[in-house]
Parts: sequence; C-alpha cells; structure tokens
Amino acid sequence: MNLLPFMRGLSLSLLLAIAAVAAMTAHAEDKPANVAPAHISEEIPQASLQGTGSFRWFGLHVYDANLWSAPEGYKPDSEKPQKFALDLVYARTLYGGKIADASIDEIEKLKLGTAEKRERWLAQMKKIFPDVKQGTHITGIHIPNEAARFYLNGKLLGEIRDAEFTHAFFAIWLDKNTSAQGLRSKLLGSKAQGN
Repeated sequence: MNLLPFMRGLSLSLLLAIAAVAAMTAHAEDKPANVAPAHISEEIPQASLQGTGSFRWFGLHVYDANLWSAPEGYKPDSEKPQKFALDLVYARTLYGGKIADASIDEIEKLKLGTAEKRERWLAQMKKIFPDVKQGTHITGIHIPNEAARFYLNGKLLGEIRDAEFTHAFFAIWLDKNTSAQGLRSKLLGSKAQGN
C-alpha cells in the first residue's frame, strides 16, 4: 500500500489548517483589545477599558471582569455621577438564581439596603439574570442615580430602576469594603489611583 498520496493530502490539510489559524490570529491582533463592544459604546461613547481582573472562589476561576468607563476614568470617590460598564465573562456554568443569591449575600456583607429592600432586589435579579456557561458575557451598566441596566452577550436583558439598588449592586466590586479587594484594585487601574 502506497501511503505517499495520503501523507501529501494530510500535509496539505495541516498546512491549510495552520494557515487558517494564523489568519484568524492576525485578524484578532488587528482589533485592539481595548475597543469597547458595541452595546457598551452605545451606552458610553468613547468608553475605554479602565481595568480587568479575574475572580476566583477557593481557587476556581469563576469569571473575568472588565471595567469600561468614560475617557477620564471612573473614580469611586468622585462627587460627579459617573456612568460605567462592568462586563463579566463567565468561566463556568452557573445558574442565574445562584448569581442573584451571591450578589445579595455580598450586598448584605456591605450592610447596604434594608432586609426588605434586599428581598425585593433579589426577586428582581432572579427575574433578569440568566443561567450562564463558559464564555457568556453579562454586562451591567451603572446609570447614576437612576438604574442598573443588564445585557447578555450584547443583547438587552432588562433593568432595575432603583438608584439605591444600582449603588449597592456595583459596590460588590467597587466599594472600598468589597470582599474582593484585589479585583477592585485591578478594575480601578491607574485612572483611579489613591482610591
């Protein structure tokens, strides 16, 4: 049996596959990583990536977080209301209800809202938050003194129009007393030094 034609075909297939991967890699490198996705650009014109980091729970990689802000950057202690986006890219499968439960647990640790309000916020989040799998993006848009708007992979999920909830929800990551101090520092980056 002559294997030469088979090997030539295999070599050609491998070369084509390598060329395709190289082309995709070159194309991916053409697009800067700090260009905001379309739904974030629509919410925050000229949004720039302020910081990025990963969240791990007992060593398990849960998600990567990206903070998008206006060009001047988000500063947690600023008196001027600031619109920003927090994009979470999940690394594993999680139920939406569990995401809502964990969010309320963190809000309670920060002593934000009353027990009654937290119960209402939990019910609202459970209606909005979907189940996620590896690669799923959930983006929260902080609309100061107004609402938190949520997107799933760039498509609008819904919003919670409650200024107190909005503050409490984003405090999970950005409050100075967050339980994820390392992630907070990475998200705030150099644009918010001293905060």
